[in-house]
Amino acid sequence: MNALYTAAATATHGREGRAVSSDGKLDLALSAPTEMGGDGKGTNPEQLFAAGYAACFGSALGLVGRAAKVDVSDAAVTAEVGIGKEGEGFALAVTLRVELPESVDKETGRKLVEQAHQVCPYSNATRGNIPVELVIE
Repeated sequence: MNALYTAAATATHGREGRAVSSDGKLDLALSAPTEMGGDGKGTNPEQLFAAGYAACFGSALGLVGRAAKVDVSDAAVTAEVGIGKEGEGFALAVTLRVELPESVDKETGRKLVEQAHQVCPYSNATRGNIPVELVIE
């Protein structure tokens, strides 16, 4: 792959530290969620992953929509990223909830969401590694 762009961020002190991007545009306090024993005052890696995946999938949906000449510009994507114990470690699972404009019929919407799942870099990175459920709302 020939990278068109490379993002870089540094995290210190794990879930109880800070994450900063190389350009300084992202600078966040990190903390574990209360459900995992943290104070929940900062963001956490799962929220960051969810935000990135939702934005990326929305862009992929726009790409396939434009190619099909279907306006999905008002679509909204919510990524739910779950974390839980698996064996000795932890694992992730994702649900992508895609809210399509009312003007898009159910069959067309399903096809576009499935095509976006083939195009999205996050979907390609997670495929075969973690379960990803697609829900069209």
